[in-house]
Amino acid sequence: MQTSRTQDLTSGSITQSMLNLAYPLILGNLLQQGYNIADTFIIGKTLGAKALAAVGSSYTLMVFITSIFIGLCMGCSALFSMRYGAKDYESLRRTQAASLLITGSSTLIIFAFSCYYIQDIITLMQTPQELQDMTYDYLKIIFMGIWFVYLYNYYAYLLRALGNSLTPLIYLAISVVLNIMLDIWFIVKLHYGIEGAAAATIISQAVSAIGLCFYCWKKVPETRLSRKDFKVSRQLMKQVFSYASLTCVQQSVMNFGILMVQGLVNSFGTAVMAAFTAAVKIDSFAYMPVQDFGNAFSTFTAQNYGAGKNARILKGIKSAFGITTLFCLLLSLAIFLFAPQLMQIFISPEETEIIRIGTEYLRIEGSFYLGIGYLFLWYGFYRAVCKPEMSIILTILSLGTRVVLAYTLAAIPSIGVHGIWWSIPIGWALADIYGWIYYWRKNKEIGST
Repeated sequence: MQTSRTQDLTSGSITQSMLNLAYPLILGNLLQQGYNIADTFIIGKTLGAKALAAVGSSYTLMVFITSIFIGLCMGCSALFSMRYGAKDYESLRRTQAASLLITGSSTLIIFAFSCYYIQDIITLMQTPQELQDMTYDYLKIIFMGIWFVYLYNYYAYLLRALGNSLTPLIYLAISVVLNIMLDIWFIVKLHYGIEGAAAATIISQAVSAIGLCFYCWKKVPETRLSRKDFKVSRQLMKQVFSYASLTCVQQSVMNFGILMVQGLVNSFGTAVMAAFTAAVKIDSFAYMPVQDFGNAFSTFTAQNYGAGKNARILKGIKSAFGITTLFCLLLSLAIFLFAPQLMQIFISPEETEIIRIGTEYLRIEGSFYLGIGYLFLWYGFYRAVCKPEMSIILTILSLGTRVVLAYTLAAIPSIGVHGIWWSIPIGWALADIYGWIYYWRKNKEIGST
């Protein structure tokens, strides 16, 4: 059974199958960045550098929290793809029911924790005193939308596991347009300030989440649950929990490391914070396509793994790494050449110090996008072949190195903030090397080569 817009990735052109799935993922995540890009652009131009720094610090925190939802849903998504590739739709629905119980409970805990400890979180992030009230005002509203972030990601990853990456894109596009309109209305017209930006974000997130829920119920019958589907075995709950928790840990460790780096960046003052905020937005746009291609590659691999088509997986590996290599090299060249101009998208030209700092970051870190491109492929591959623990190991290698080096080098006066920038590609390189070594040593065990 294959409904409209779902895609069986176990047959047909390998490269084209991955690209067809990746295109909407890429566009969708670029639009996802639009949530914060809209806030950043309008706040930076109308409310000033302090408001921009507060939103930037909050953005890093929300990326961390969202990464927990993405990790939970991404882990479940790998199992959905395997069931779909094997054409076992009854098992797909039972797996879906088990995943809803696990991820829904986890979201409730995250929501309660975030709301209760909001001030402690702001303090832990080393937010400068003059920005704490503004950051609190923004986060107290943003946290109320946590449920919508979870719901959207759950149903988006469910559909993507079935090869349908277009529908989540459509709902997200509607949401982003609404977000921008509400930003302009709340901030520019009604002068609601930073709280208006937060309200615009959660209202638009609610639209995309609720819309996607209704779409799945009405248009994708193989995912329509009944009461009997929730009679899941302990073994299935254990399997779903294992996948969801391991992938969640991987995503959380990755973004917790980024959050720790944000705390270090905050200690260098408002100018570095504002530069880092703008540069990270550019960064996110720049390598988002390879991250999404890695997720498409993961879905491709998981469906074929479920169908037992190992030779097809091997061909997919060769194709995926070739495409990623070409894209990342071109991307690094573009970022290096146009870094100052890209910074001025978010920062006024007269803010020369902020632009200079952001340009240095982009030219150091952006020259090595090949490292993060390969790493995203390894994350997706090991998740798809029942080795989700490898994603955690690679993440610890990458982020652990980054955090340790950043704090060590930044403490040296002659290096300072540059140590933070250089720690990033070094961490990527170490993780990539280990990913390759493990692959060549264990290729027979993982069953694809």
